[in-house]
Amino acid sequence: MKRIWTPSWTILSAGICFLLLATLYALIDGRHWRAWAFPLVVIGMNSIAAYCMAHLFENFIASSLRTHLGEHAFAFAGPAFEHLLLGAAVLAVFWLILFWMFRQKIFLRI
Repeated sequence: MKRIWTPSWTILSAGICFLLLATLYALIDGRHWRAWAFPLVVIGMNSIAAYCMAHLFENFIASSLRTHLGEHAFAFAGPAFEHLLLGAAVLAVFWLILFWMFRQKIFLRI
């Protein structure tokens, strides 16, 4: 991965990130299309908790999902997508925890 980080790649990826940020700013703040961004607001309001959960509880939640749903519960789309579906399920559990924190007005801040 380190080999592709040439100066031209860095400028290209920074430009793509800038265009994405500008587009989101124009849609959310310019045109006031905010309803679709609510899942991102839930994550953003507790980003420290999301970061800590991703590093501390990811393996626990993944193993719990496999235990309670079955070892091959995420292999219904084929073995190639099993890891992707498990990751999406873990993300959904994280989001539900963050949503509960958002509704209870529990915010971790520095």
